[in-house]
Amino acid sequence: MSVTFERASPWPWLRRVFGGFDGPLFVAVLLLAAVGLVAMYSAGYDHGTRFVDHGRNMLLALAVLFVVSQVPPQKLQQLAVPLYVLGLALLVATAVFGITRKGATRWLALGPLVIQPSEIMKIAMPLMLAWWFQKREGQLGVPDFVVAALLLLVPVGLVMKQPDLGTSLLVLAGGLYVMFFAGLSWRLVVPVLVLGASGLVAIVAAGDALCQPGVDWHVLREYQRQRVCTLLDPMRDPLGKGFHIIQGMIAIGSGGLGGKGFMQGTQTHLEFIPERTTDFIFAAFSEEFGLAGVLLLLVGFTFLIFRGLVIASEAPTVFTRLLAGAVTMGFFTYAFVNMGMVSGILPVVGVPLPFVSYGGTAMVSLGLGLGILMAVARSRRLMQS
Repeated sequence: MSVTFERASPWPWLRRVFGGFDGPLFVAVLLLAAVGLVAMYSAGYDHGTRFVDHGRNMLLALAVLFVVSQVPPQKLQQLAVPLYVLGLALLVATAVFGITRKGATRWLALGPLVIQPSEIMKIAMPLMLAWWFQKREGQLGVPDFVVAALLLLVPVGLVMKQPDLGTSLLVLAGGLYVMFFAGLSWRLVVPVLVLGASGLVAIVAAGDALCQPGVDWHVLREYQRQRVCTLLDPMRDPLGKGFHIIQGMIAIGSGGLGGKGFMQGTQTHLEFIPERTTDFIFAAFSEEFGLAGVLLLLVGFTFLIFRGLVIASEAPTVFTRLLAGAVTMGFFTYAFVNMGMVSGILPVVGVPLPFVSYGGTAMVSLGLGLGILMAVARSRRLMQS
């Protein structure tokens, strides 16, 4: 008597795991990842193991994306409060016991690990505020937005105290996006925008007087004041504080329409562009691929953001809608701030360009955000099936 065993087909398992994945979003991710690998090889092939490490970081981010996409949004909602409390506790611990490097206390030693707790708040903040507005669904009032503002301002203040202006602005933006999508009245938004625009005009108009040596801005530290003054006039110190911006603008402008060609960037490979594999990689990319390459990159980011907002608009609950919208706009903030600071229209604040800049922590955060978007899209499609 013979016994036969039938080999189980892997297709049902694959359909269960990958079912509901958002195809257009994944195409945008692949396009931007390809551009990032090309840019990193050109800028970092002679920079130690940067290209290999960048590829490894992308695979790690892909693994994080895959794992997080399998988590039902209901589980993410349950993690909101614990993750926020953990992040807040670690920020307080950093202020008391943190490691200080170059005048900034941003890191915390946990045994053999050294972490930067402010990175946790980039995800914990949208999660927490989305949870709060989900809880208050149908009964939102001004006090609810006041509570949300307090939940937002406490960690932002702790991060600014480190000091870390760039990360604090990203955490602040993530929280404000949630509040805006939750229905924050334009009567409150417009006055803040007008006040901010008026302040910028006043700083530009009085820049020469405000940037004189010895002038104290009170609200900003001296190095932050110098960054703003350098933005207003990079030629104030062309070989010092203005060097980054000047060289970035030269590289971008010299790329022209079609660029100098792959691995042919003189500003890049003659070491004129500082941080050419991290914060200023957009300048290196623009020099070699010109306006055509920049437009391709912008198309990729635009498609990613558009698709993310579509996923947010179709999300089944208030929590998933607010979370997906805030995560999506976070990608916009990263790209806009990085390109803006390299192009000389924003101060240099050390924000990486998603998919392109080197950095393990930033890449894992990117995979986490994309995984959340995939989880939201997947939950809606599974509900419809």
